[in-house]
Amino acid sequence: MYLKRFPLIRSRLLHTTAPARYFGPCKTTEPTFDKILIANRGEIACRVIRTAKRMGIKTVAVYSDADANSLFVREADEAFRVGPAPTSQSYLNVEAIMDAIKTSGAQAVHPGYGFLSENAGFVKRLDAAGVSFIGPKEYAMAAMGDKIQSKIIAKEAGVNTIPGYDGVVRDAEHAVEIAEDIGYPVMLKASAGGGGKGMRIAHSASEVHEGFKLASDEAQSSFGDNRILVEKFIEEPRHIEIQIIADGQGNVLWLPERECSIQRRNQKVIEEAPSTHLDADTRRKMGEQAVALARNVGYNSAGTVEFLVD
Repeated sequence: MYLKRFPLIRSRLLHTTAPARYFGPCKTTEPTFDKILIANRGEIACRVIRTAKRMGIKTVAVYSDADANSLFVREADEAFRVGPAPTSQSYLNVEAIMDAIKTSGAQAVHPGYGFLSENAGFVKRLDAAGVSFIGPKEYAMAAMGDKIQSKIIAKEAGVNTIPGYDGVVRDAEHAVEIAEDIGYPVMLKASAGGGGKGMRIAHSASEVHEGFKLASDEAQSSFGDNRILVEKFIEEPRHIEIQIIADGQGNVLWLPERECSIQRRNQKVIEEAPSTHLDADTRRKMGEQAVALARNVGYNSAGTVEFLVD
């Protein structure tokens, strides 16, 4: 279990033969931003740009050399190059993105998901610059965006967690010691980020050695953070998510679950609601634990608490 931060509720779109429909501009009485920067790429950025346009908000894209001719760059009102193709030098390049924010005059940043979306240091920089982050506050992200710290907080809140080591794994040898204490198979998982990156399953000491290097290298490349945690690998679990909404005033609601067990390479392929695996009592207990976790950390915005159900 852990809580992931999403500035907007994610959805999976299935291919359909139905024609696309345009519902016209969004109408709202709430004040909005005049211009936002999207710190992401591809389909994620396109969706944010199109929604912002419906709301009458100007958009700023950032792009790497590899994405210079991409659709999201063309759809945005402005676009700024932030580095070469490697993500560590472009979409994770905080200095270049901060320069783009300053030059463009963007009032807020939408991170999408992945990249800097769970980087508390980035949010802190935005706060210092007087730029809004479309998502939770820095203190909650610092606590829950880090899987090592979030497991400790979850235990304090009385939330069920997967057996594992509650701390930073020093190196491959330390990972082997932990794995043999927990019992194989184990999961090596990046402490930062998400999206199925920085994850390896190990059934032996040799696989832990190899998996630790691969997972830490991928985590560094994807999130700029190579810390790895080790926990028991749950074989053939159900992956069930509880959506929460928190307003920052102490009000937290949990919404019906999503069954996300059909996956490829640790990424969801289909989301189904409700889950046929849960009975009413289990569903209620999971929702209550999700709310307890959010309240314990003072969470605001939309979020997802992800459960593995054995």
